[in-house]
Amino acid sequence: MKTNYDVAIIGGGIIGCSIAYYLAKEKIDVAVFEEKQIASKSTRAAAGMLGAHSECDDFEIFYPFARSSQLTYFDLKDELRELSGVDIELRKGGIFQLAFSEQEKEELSATLSLPTVSWYDSVEMRNRENAVSSNIFGAAYIEDDVHVLPHSTCLAFSKCAQIYGASIFEYTPVFAIQKEDSIYIIKTNKGAFQAKTVVVANGVWSSSFFHQLGLHHTLSPVKGECISVSSVQPLLKHTLFHEHCYIVPRNNGRLVIGATMVKNDWHEQPTLGGLESLIAKAKTMLPTVTDLKIESCWAGLRPQTFDKKPFIGYHPEDEGILFATGHFRNGILLAPATGQMIRDLIVKQEVKKEWIDAFKVNRF
Repeated sequence: MKTNYDVAIIGGGIIGCSIAYYLAKEKIDVAVFEEKQIASKSTRAAAGMLGAHSECDDFEIFYPFARSSQLTYFDLKDELRELSGVDIELRKGGIFQLAFSEQEKEELSATLSLPTVSWYDSVEMRNRENAVSSNIFGAAYIEDDVHVLPHSTCLAFSKCAQIYGASIFEYTPVFAIQKEDSIYIIKTNKGAFQAKTVVVANGVWSSSFFHQLGLHHTLSPVKGECISVSSVQPLLKHTLFHEHCYIVPRNNGRLVIGATMVKNDWHEQPTLGGLESLIAKAKTMLPTVTDLKIESCWAGLRPQTFDKKPFIGYHPEDEGILFATGHFRNGILLAPATGQMIRDLIVKQEVKKEWIDAFKVNRF
């Protein structure tokens, strides 16, 4: 079994697999180490919203980065499908970010100022989505805030990376990273591997590697619970979004309702209380949702940093170690831009200074 690589990536979620894809495409010899199966943890639990506008509260730095990643998906979907045969199910139609009062509309003023966003009053909104609540004041319509199927997207990245020469090691937890001269020893349950560069990209579980590598950073879990429901007739053509909760229509006719925000909870199972709160919130947006049939429910752990923005960049004292973690609510959205940024750092291509500064590990 081969044990020497240029780059070792710890974490086989969508961030790790995106990085592997972009590196392997550059003919860099890369290996991904995943404790379970590819896309089995937070990636599988995500709804897949590409909310560059609706999830943004920083239009100076975060929005340009998120927007660049969002736009990449529109070309990437065809590239990934042609190479891997996997459809990431990018669904067009966009999102309605609801407002229930004049004040909530005013709170959307920064979003509404963007040329890609339009305002619909309550009558116009209900003409587009007649099942929506009659209590709404209106909605910001964001056509480009579409969504993908996260599990399929991660698998597409993984398969394409392998086609380009990457190695994927599933059921291979990494226990330790040690440096010997200029080489890193990655210790796993399948023995030791060597790499010139290591990328830590395993979400909320990255904290142990921060500590191993002499840093005091800690990522906090924020559990998100979701429900999938079905109906005989399609109820929505667009995603509904309000106060970080959403109802997302899938291509198969189902609706995904999510997601709770339970801080510092490491249990990856949904609770009755969490599901009850989701149903109550969904009812305020789509009253008939309570008549639908529950298909399944699940939970995942979002990795939250101290300022809710990801760590993307070098270890402050060792350029052989990079981090790509802490993407909080936006791992699916930011996967392409993160993969490209890590690739560019490794191959010494130019990266925007404002992005390096905004996401650097030692920014505090």
